[in-house]
Amino acid sequence: MQGTFEEFAATSSSGLMRTALLLTGDRAAAEDLLQEVLERVYVRWRSVQDPQAYARTAMSRAVTDRWRRAGRRPREVPLHDWHERAVPDGAADRAARADVVAQLRALPPRQRAVIVLRYFEDWSEERIADELDVSRGTVKSQAAKGLARLRELMGADRQDADVDEEEMSR
Repeated sequence: MQGTFEEFAATSSSGLMRTALLLTGDRAAAEDLLQEVLERVYVRWRSVQDPQAYARTAMSRAVTDRWRRAGRRPREVPLHDWHERAVPDGAADRAARADVVAQLRALPPRQRAVIVLRYFEDWSEERIADELDVSRGTVKSQAAKGLARLRELMGADRQDADVDEEEMSR
């Protein structure tokens, strides 16, 4: 008859730990494996003939079971810091552009034409004057008036948005 389980665990743990490390390749996993196997040995201690052989067999079967279970589970993918970063989808840019386009529609036709040609198409004042058949001074004054009106309209929209946000937070 063999000795007590405590004697077996004290004398065999370091050798079994080496085997567990070789089987798992990871210290934490090896410790878990050894603990699991020692529990199995303890439960069956009275019926085990050769505790060393039983422990090694139980260890290899437990590792095989873990590999099989891991093969059936979805693979875990570690999340990195770049997974949590928001990716701009351009919605804010499109919303801002749609807002500008809506405010441009509120301008009189000549001011709208001057603003679009000057700032969106990047035409010179001379080219705009020739195209619209107006003086260069008219282009300058229409641009100034159009920009002032756009600022006014855009400021009113921002104030409306601020009021809406305040009402929603109540």
